[in-house]
Amino acid sequence: MAGKLRGFGWIQAILSAALMPLGFIMWGLAAVPGIWLFREVDSRTEGMVGLLALGAAIGIGALVWCLAVLLMMGFCGLLLRPSRESQRAPTESWLTIRWAFMALFHRLALPSLKWLVPSFVGNLYYQLMGCKIGRGAQINTPAMVDAYMVEIGARTILGGDSVVNGHLFEKDGIHLAPVRIGSDVVIGTMAQISPGCVIGDGAVIAACAVLPKFTEVPAGEIWGGLPAKCIRKADGSKPE
Repeated sequence: MAGKLRGFGWIQAILSAALMPLGFIMWGLAAVPGIWLFREVDSRTEGMVGLLALGAAIGIGALVWCLAVLLMMGFCGLLLRPSRESQRAPTESWLTIRWAFMALFHRLALPSLKWLVPSFVGNLYYQLMGCKIGRGAQINTPAMVDAYMVEIGARTILGGDSVVNGHLFEKDGIHLAPVRIGSDVVIGTMAQISPGCVIGDGAVIAACAVLPKFTEVPAGEIWGGLPAKCIRKADGSKPE
């Protein structure tokens, strides 16, 4: 476990003051291609046709902005993401600062990401952020937090607005713990998967279920509730 960082408060304040404008500047830079397209169309068209062309240019510019933001944030995450290993440190530590950087990148990506999941673009962003994604997996949520701590198997489906979280804060500080989701798993809409969880192949986590930290779900079982518990075993029988 890493030690407490001296001067954490000052470091946090300085980095926050620097990063807030930087994030908005990056959003602005991502808009440059769209602005250029708008100006080009505006200079070459007029009348009703021009208005229609400008409307289309705005829409295409918005799409390009979304793609540019995801690529920018993804490459930032690629440079700074931690390893997919269990780690813990005091709240006032370099690990917390590193986690905060990754969380900031993800927040900056959210306005774009929510429009581009599920798609290969969303999957690419999550892979750049460190998520290991199997072939054919469908990620229909922008709420995969700490993607660098998550492994998803082939053909697995993450339902809309489901939450996968790789960190938590407790009395002794920040904890990062890998989340491993097997192949052919279904995570229901608005379900919540906590740090350290392991979900076996073919399992189902019901909609709105909350899987507590470090829960292990055996292959083929169906879990639901708050907190989530087994409601049907792999052989189709109900638990006693």
